[in-house]
Amino acid sequence: MKRLLILFSIAYGLILAGCSTLDEKPESFLVTEQFYQNESQAIASVTGLYRKLYESGQALYNSLFQIGVEMATDDYEAGPRARNAHVRAISGLTHDSSNDRMEQLWRQSYDGINASNIAIDKIALIEASKINEKIRTRLINEAKFLRAIHYFNLVRWFGPVPLVLHETTSLSPESLAVEKSSEADVYKQIIADLKDAENLPKIAEYGAADIGRATSGAAKSILSKVYLTQKDWDNAILKSKDVVDHEGYDLFEDFSDVFAVAKKNGKEHIFSAQFKGNAGFQGNSLASRSAPADVPGINGDYADALHVAGGLYESFSESDTRKAITFVTKITSPVNGQVYTLATPQFHKYYDESVVGSQSQSSKNLPIIRYAEVLLIYAEALNEKYGPTEQSYWAIDKVRQRAHISKLQDIVPALNQDQFRDAVFLERRKELVFEYQRWFDLARRGPTYYVNTLKAAGKTLAAPRHVHFPTPQRELNLNSKLKQHPDWVNY
Repeated sequence: MKRLLILFSIAYGLILAGCSTLDEKPESFLVTEQFYQNESQAIASVTGLYRKLYESGQALYNSLFQIGVEMATDDYEAGPRARNAHVRAISGLTHDSSNDRMEQLWRQSYDGINASNIAIDKIALIEASKINEKIRTRLINEAKFLRAIHYFNLVRWFGPVPLVLHETTSLSPESLAVEKSSEADVYKQIIADLKDAENLPKIAEYGAADIGRATSGAAKSILSKVYLTQKDWDNAILKSKDVVDHEGYDLFEDFSDVFAVAKKNGKEHIFSAQFKGNAGFQGNSLASRSAPADVPGINGDYADALHVAGGLYESFSESDTRKAITFVTKITSPVNGQVYTLATPQFHKYYDESVVGSQSQSSKNLPIIRYAEVLLIYAEALNEKYGPTEQSYWAIDKVRQRAHISKLQDIVPALNQDQFRDAVFLERRKELVFEYQRWFDLARRGPTYYVNTLKAAGKTLAAPRHVHFPTPQRELNLNSKLKQHPDWVNY
């Protein structure tokens, strides 16, 4: 029997035939057997997979990361206007398995995985006469790339998770009840998917209509990060060096260009969440969530109170050009021309000057991975394998020089391995702030580091269990084969 895709979690990625660019919006739900009939439908279906990353104002890469993950770091805290109890719980590290943000992280990730699985399975079955074989292979590898991103997030958040690789075709309890796979098995699948995705075209091989799609460079870059997270230093070095040497990326000369609408998808951008406000598409909601609410004409949304915390602002030197791009302390009202001094520094990376009074329509992209991070991955992996080397200093100093701060090699040329590691993590904190990296960085350094860092920032309830999130209670109730993460039993 043909299954009408009436469930949002299954149908959302399917869009009308003929929608080929990443700017297109999903407009209808179709039967899977009717939809995957030709090349244009296959392209449309994979285009829909990208939008699952950032389609709504509280999608994974459109603020859910921020209020569901980054609040549990030293960089952010829930201020007095944070009215949502779940967000405040994450900020104060009192969250548990009933937290609705945990539910959304899990649900939206598996929604994206299921849609990717459908695309992978169905595109493989399209008649040869109705699709170019190179396009078929490319689309399947794009879907694998996106599936890998979802699983990479899940395994870092929750530890062992169910590994589902084919379409969910039945709503029976027997079909939906899936045991967790080991972290090792999940990582094995992530690596396999990304290795297939390494065969994707280079960015220069795509046409203008396909800007924003996954590329071979994006697959290699994410793969280097996977290896780094696993402490596989040899492969992290090899893969990040491959990107540095062969993929043609480079840093923008000016840090502000990383977030300039006119420079979107430029030489530093490897893979980004694509936003296009005021055009019937989705704006970057982080702009409104971090914009001031009390300045006439700005109309920011402090509902989740993304307050700067943990000495983050103070960690930047005055000469560091990233400081004025990342934060704002004064802002001019477009209504009365007055300059308002903010009570605390506010995040500013995604503030779009073209939509001053409607920041929810910000067209600034959010980098999921960019070249500066690959350089820092390279520096870190080299240090972990060999200690500080000429190349590890070169990589971190390339990032520092762009920020107009002194080269590390000039000011402390004889760091030991532990000191260099700390220098890399500090550079990651400053370079990548507000780009959904801090929690992952703290967690991968282990419970002791996480707890000590959070307590030093005033979050005194930090505990070893917080390097993972609890399996959502709703999922435990629905799936009898799921077990809570051992660290979260009885919490």
